[in-house]
Amino acid sequence: MVQLNEMTIHQLRDLLRAGEVSCREILEAVFAKIDAVESQIRSYITLCRDEAFAQAQRADEMLAAGEAPPLCGIPVAVKDNFSTAGVQTTCASRLLENYIPPFDAEAVARLKQAGAVLVGKTNLDEFGLGSSTENSQFCCTRNPWDLSRVPGGSSGGSAAAVAAGEAAAALGTDTGGSIRQPAAFCGVVGLKPTYGLVSRYGVVAAADSLDHVGPITRDVRDAALLLQVIAGWDPKDPTSVRKDVPDYEAALTGNIKGLVVGLPKEFMGDELDPEVKEAVFGAANLLESLGARVEEISLPHAEYAMATFYVIISAEISSNLARFDGVRYGYRAEAEDTVSMFIKTRQALGQEAKRRVLMGTYFLQAKNYEAYFLKALKVRTLIKGDFEKAFQRCDVLISPTTPTAAFGFGHRTQTPVTMYQSDIYTCTANLAGIPALTVPCGYTGEGLPVGVQFLGKPFDEPTVLRVGHAYEQHAGLPARQPQMEVEKNG
Repeated sequence: MVQLNEMTIHQLRDLLRAGEVSCREILEAVFAKIDAVESQIRSYITLCRDEAFAQAQRADEMLAAGEAPPLCGIPVAVKDNFSTAGVQTTCASRLLENYIPPFDAEAVARLKQAGAVLVGKTNLDEFGLGSSTENSQFCCTRNPWDLSRVPGGSSGGSAAAVAAGEAAAALGTDTGGSIRQPAAFCGVVGLKPTYGLVSRYGVVAAADSLDHVGPITRDVRDAALLLQVIAGWDPKDPTSVRKDVPDYEAALTGNIKGLVVGLPKEFMGDELDPEVKEAVFGAANLLESLGARVEEISLPHAEYAMATFYVIISAEISSNLARFDGVRYGYRAEAEDTVSMFIKTRQALGQEAKRRVLMGTYFLQAKNYEAYFLKALKVRTLIKGDFEKAFQRCDVLISPTTPTAAFGFGHRTQTPVTMYQSDIYTCTANLAGIPALTVPCGYTGEGLPVGVQFLGKPFDEPTVLRVGHAYEQHAGLPARQPQMEVEKNG
């Protein structure tokens, strides 16, 4: 029997509206699971237990009064780089260890307006810089499928919380794959929307031109429901696009007959694990059996995507992290003069953050600007052009989400370039600003989840979700849950 804390948003919604369960009962089931496994998983940096139960009570009162906003009573987790009024927001960094924002990020505010219950703030790589959540300065989150392996990053805490039944859904951020990669590693669904569709107001920036806000959920329908709430123009975000928001759930028709699905040959090379490749080809074959036509296509500049991405992201991170200097907010080191205070304060940054700042500063030096940063911007335009050309023929593209399944702790921390390769199939969507969805598509011989990625035209989330949902409904994957040893209380 499926437990309340393992149900999807739409299952819980139906139970709540039918009066078969209360918001408080759902939240109690979630916190019971948190109490049982959180010491092993470490998904959360901060839990909002008292506030959550107060929100659940208000949600029950709304339901009793016949009011049912879209996410009424649904327990949701939020990555700890979203500002939350009155709740600690650390970005998993000692620099912000004691920072409590006076306002909510726009995406969080919209969740609350929709009746969602904030369970807590989830762990991440410091400032969102990493692919394994090993760079957090507070704790290491573990993959619920295998506690010896990473959950992915940087939204590893959010993905692990959903996979472990510690939240019905979660918000993450995706700069180069930081929603999709951990979602694939943890066997859940992750969506990076089109750039500008979801407000980034109140989200601590890593790289402004690459950052996206999106949902991590148990299935595609839930991703559509969560996107419906957080999408839409926000005048507080200068990158937000004024555009009508369609009915994403209505797009899940299950019918993909006649759609053309492109399979980029550059994404199916020797660097791809054979088990992952087999699962992706299996997904493509299933789409064909549902009436779609799969064609091999080329993204000729994809081979330059990793280098391009890391030049741009490092430059933007260098600029953004300059604000954490101990002057305005956050941690300040004691020192005898201002310059020493700057130096000692910034020594609190973790190793990966320092590495990115140094790289970015180097790329932005006057003597290096044209050779690195300006050239990267030009290649980014070429990569975007590749996608535009591909979408003249195709409705969506299909690819692996990651080259491998989840890897073990410490396996890549000493070789950063190897770690960066985790984003090889995801970072192109960020460079182009297009929507991308990862859906579970199988398991390795060791029982680890594998994800398949669907990429679409700008603002064509309805088609991306439709294809992902059709695949999900017909894939016939065994209904597995992570098997963790539950600790006995008392």
